[in-house]
Amino acid sequence: MVECHEEREGEACAICRREFSQFRSATSIWKDRRIFLILLVGILFSLGMTVDSVMRIDNLSEYLLLISAVIPGFSIVRGGISSLIFEKRLDIDVLITVAAIGSFLIGHSQEGAAVVFLFYVAEFLESHASDRAKKTVGNLINLAPEVATVTRGKKDVRVHAHNVKVDEIIAVRPGERIPLDGKIVEGTSNVNQAPITGESVPVPKQVGDSVYAGTMNCEGFLKIQVTKASNETMISKIAMLVEEAQKEKSPTERFIDKFSKYYTPTVILLALLVATVPTIAFGLSFNEWIYKALVLLVVSCPCALALSTPVTMISGMTSAARNGVLIKGSSYLEEINKVKVFAFDKTGTLTEGKLEVTDIVPFAHYSPALTTNEVLSEALSLEAKSEHPIAKAITKRAEDEGVRPKTVRNFRAIAGKGVVGQIDGESYYVGNIKMFDELSISFPASIVKKLQSDGKTVVLVGNKRRAIGLIAVMDKIRETAVYAVAELKRRRIRTEMITGDNRVVARAIANKIGIDEFRADLSPEDKAKIISNLSKKHVGVAMVGDGVNDAPALASADVGIAMGAIGSDASIETADVALMQDDLSKLPYLIRLSKKAFGIVKKNIFVAILIKGAFAILTFPGLITLWLAVAVGDMGLSLAVILNAMRLNLLNPESGLDSSPKQ
Repeated sequence: MVECHEEREGEACAICRREFSQFRSATSIWKDRRIFLILLVGILFSLGMTVDSVMRIDNLSEYLLLISAVIPGFSIVRGGISSLIFEKRLDIDVLITVAAIGSFLIGHSQEGAAVVFLFYVAEFLESHASDRAKKTVGNLINLAPEVATVTRGKKDVRVHAHNVKVDEIIAVRPGERIPLDGKIVEGTSNVNQAPITGESVPVPKQVGDSVYAGTMNCEGFLKIQVTKASNETMISKIAMLVEEAQKEKSPTERFIDKFSKYYTPTVILLALLVATVPTIAFGLSFNEWIYKALVLLVVSCPCALALSTPVTMISGMTSAARNGVLIKGSSYLEEINKVKVFAFDKTGTLTEGKLEVTDIVPFAHYSPALTTNEVLSEALSLEAKSEHPIAKAITKRAEDEGVRPKTVRNFRAIAGKGVVGQIDGESYYVGNIKMFDELSISFPASIVKKLQSDGKTVVLVGNKRRAIGLIAVMDKIRETAVYAVAELKRRRIRTEMITGDNRVVARAIANKIGIDEFRADLSPEDKAKIISNLSKKHVGVAMVGDGVNDAPALASADVGIAMGAIGSDASIETADVALMQDDLSKLPYLIRLSKKAFGIVKKNIFVAILIKGAFAILTFPGLITLWLAVAVGDMGLSLAVILNAMRLNLLNPESGLDSSPKQ
């Protein structure tokens, strides 16, 4: 076994200590010592019941039932006293303590023991449901191997992942998980990134590509240069964000918490009145109405009500995280349900942010007939020396077509206009309309205007005597953009595009995608102002962007959603929701998940109030016993609420919440 170097010094390193302490309670149900306590108490309780009903040994029965109540009741009483003394509030532990003690005092020892035992079981099940959420986060961290194979000197050594330094080279064999974030320096392979992005298909990776800790190397042998320490990897950040998100409370959760503070004292006061008024005012049986008051206490325990929202929200957020969507708090999961307007950045969000050549048009009227490849060849010869995005698009198209550059002399770039150089002793130009107008080189304006009206950027190619053709480039629209916008509109959600690009391009992109309205020529500050104005007009506004320049708008929106956060720490930190992939189809999934979660919350609250209300009413004619109050009205109802909420944790986009475009 390879150990962390700080462990050899007698103390676990800070990373190990944090990871193990954070998720130490996320253990198997059968490894939890409370399960054995439940079994022991169950046996004692069963013996007490058997002795009482079969053997008729009263004292022995009382002792067994008392012991079966005291063992689990110790933690309940301690919790109740702690709440009273330190927090100055009455909680559910106080209600159960009063109900149990009261039951024993009026001779209902069987039901008193049952109240404590069943409540302890209910608390255990609730705790186990919370542990499942922790386990989901723990599983993310555990995906990254503890051991890495590092090339040091002329040999490979296996060391603890926490001991690997940034810039060191690690080797990952086929079938192994990648232990740390880094860049491939040798080898090619397909990498399964599902733990981070939720992608079902492995992604091809080659030299220069980034890879992430916890992902699976499917085929080839890879050598990877480490770019982040083990506690700074993408998967560590995801786990940290998910855990922090689980601590955040939504407006509904905060309301339930506030309601419970007044609810519990009210219930105790009502139970006190039930116990005393019938006896004092009407001379009815003291023991009978004390018993009914105790039943009312148990029935009115707010367990199910308190659990109705947080368990659902945690289930929804962990489900989203497994599918490549990070939600940084339950308030945002709830807020998404209210969104009526989605505002999108254009470049890098609705489009891929990568220009591609769409048209190559030779000008037959101004020169002998040229082929498209001849026009491309002249442009390539000059643009091959440029780092401009348009030059890269032309170079890429030339590579695809097998076109080679010619020798260029006296090359120079003219800022904001284009490039010029000599090919075969003649000066050639590749640039925009302004450049050719200034050089008085004519070109067919009608063709140029037609392409520009389609949102394309036109680059003219020519020499001093004539224009020989043009090349049109355009930012490629994301395959999922049209589908995502159509799905949003189907749900009657308004869509707007806010971009720094010019109006002609913005209009063309908006029309192709189906955006309701667009705003162009905007600065980052302009975008933020537009989002603020939209928030004044509409109930909920979400902003979807990909870059740091979108940060002001993301912060101004009710919900800020970052695209492609797998490659950007800034996006994860800025946004309320982060899509780990550049996949807009996750937006309809996110809305469906939010609506499903909020629907479950409402059902849980409604059912909890309905059943508890019915049980409270039926308590007065004596139709509800303490057994029934605990088994159904408290433990059973709490368990039903938990199971209903955990359905979200089992759902994914491919089963019931599908939002992927059909191929």
